[in-house]
Amino acid sequence: MAKDFFSDAERQQIVDAIKAAELDTSGEIRVHLDKTCPEDVLDRAAYWFEKLQMHKTEQRNGVLFYLAHEDHKFAVLGDAGINQKVPDDFWNSIKDQMIADFKEGEFAKGLANGIIESGKQLKVHFPYQSDDVNELSDDISFGS
Repeated sequence: MAKDFFSDAERQQIVDAIKAAELDTSGEIRVHLDKTCPEDVLDRAAYWFEKLQMHKTEQRNGVLFYLAHEDHKFAVLGDAGINQKVPDDFWNSIKDQMIADFKEGEFAKGLANGIIESGKQLKVHFPYQSDDVNELSDDISFGS
């Protein structure tokens, strides 16, 4: 099962990265983990993006990190609000950094690093507001 892929400490490392990244931004970051991905990885990520209601943030500034660990597939998907602001190659550059960690078997570290980098970009374009509300859960969601 997908839930068994990370140890408790690794899960906490990822959740801590989400909380740290969201401290300085109104942006929202989620991580979803599947064991397998039977279709195109971007289609699957888009499915979970909608299922997790990430498109319902006020500023459309949600980011989903999707990983299907058994199939070695992953995607980083940003909502319309952030995609209008970041450079065209932004998500690919984050993915490239993550791949380096993944190749070393460091999946939690790779996700955490990608999340922190995304948070830096979210901070630039969507700085934290005093009335900011955490619109989405920081917990990792799991599929099959």
